[in-house]
Amino acid sequence: MALLVAFCLIETRVRHPMFRMELFRIRAFSAGNLAGLLSGLGRGGLMFILIIWLQGIYLPRHGYAFSQTPLWAGIYMLPLTAGFLLAGPVSGWLSDHFGARPFATGGMLVAAASFWLLEVLPVNFVYWQFALILLLNGIGMGLFASPNRAAIMNSLPPQRRGVGSGMSATFQNSSMVLSIGIFFTLIILGLATTLPSALLHGLTAQGVPAADAARVAALPPVSVLFASLLGYNPAQTLLGPAIARLPAAHAAYLTGRGFFPSLITPAFGQGLSVAFDFAIAACLVAAVASLLRGGKYIHGEQAAA
Repeated sequence: MALLVAFCLIETRVRHPMFRMELFRIRAFSAGNLAGLLSGLGRGGLMFILIIWLQGIYLPRHGYAFSQTPLWAGIYMLPLTAGFLLAGPVSGWLSDHFGARPFATGGMLVAAASFWLLEVLPVNFVYWQFALILLLNGIGMGLFASPNRAAIMNSLPPQRRGVGSGMSATFQNSSMVLSIGIFFTLIILGLATTLPSALLHGLTAQGVPAADAARVAALPPVSVLFASLLGYNPAQTLLGPAIARLPAAHAAYLTGRGFFPSLITPAFGQGLSVAFDFAIAACLVAAVASLLRGGKYIHGEQAAA
């Protein structure tokens, strides 16, 4: 944060700044970049969270081996891409004729509604419902992206479109990185409250020695998540050689497709709710920022008028 403040101060004093701070006096430019930043915060970490949801819980509980879940998680996420591909070109064409504000604002409202639907969806959902919500989210993001970028660029004087494009890209890329950190932090905070005790009790109930169960329960929650994210059997990976010392029936249950997903479902669901609340708030604020950008505005045409 200190470096960011210093950067802004320096950029107002150098002869050839990378960031032209005076461009933020253009309402359509500043509102569009704020909306883009918030939309990126809302959706950037979504892909990772949904993939963990699929790989760690849903797919194993529906018969997929942990080694197959990375591939099928990508396949199950295709409706999100389809929605974006459907809405993106259409919204760009419409915004050229009617202005960016209705489509960008409406897209953020649709995205916020889809995040709410994901929040109320059971962790062990019915797939067609999940697919329709992903399609709706992709449509909302597609409605927003092209009109918002076009409105940002149209608001700039021709000699400032290069630097303006760089500034807009910086906001977008920064929001994606920040979003991943925020989403993972919210998920980990949700897991950290209940997952250690659930692991300890679940493992000891299956005959795992107390020392080994305590060692696994003390691991950071992110290590538990990434075991499933990378396509490994989480219980087998985390317990290691201790599995070989257990009765065959207990070892088979621990390394099967039911133990780990059932164990983390309550804790993961709690983290999901917090993460989706954040995404909803970000999209709603982005919708307000987009609404305040003003009507259709093209810098050259306004100057000529």
